[in-house]
Amino acid sequence: MPVSSGVRNRIKEFLDPDDEIQYVFPADIFGSTNPSVFFAVTRKTITVLSTGHWSRTTPKRVISVTLRNHRIGPVETGGNPWFKFNGIVYEIDDEYIAAVHAADAEISRNAAKPEDPLPDL
Repeated sequence: MPVSSGVRNRIKEFLDPDDEIQYVFPADIFGSTNPSVFFAVTRKTITVLSTGHWSRTTPKRVISVTLRNHRIGPVETGGNPWFKFNGIVYEIDDEYIAAVHAADAEISRNAAKPEDPLPDL
């Protein structure tokens, strides 16, 4: 199920007002006592936001910001889907694997573009 527009609006409050959300998906930090987070992938950054103890749908604070030129995956799909990002293992629901792959595909596509041979023209 996609992340609701209400959650997306709450996440926007934590982001640069000039930035645009491309993907949002929930994840759980493996083995954490406060595991629920949201990944907000924008044009500029990958922002991980924690949720409160009592609600998995309310972002409370930013716990990390990474430049957009990093991949999130790959997602390991043997058993519960998981990936390692910035040294932390996150678990996601099957339905969000496509969001991770799409975000990573954009990075691969941009990295594959050749440099402009005549940038001054």
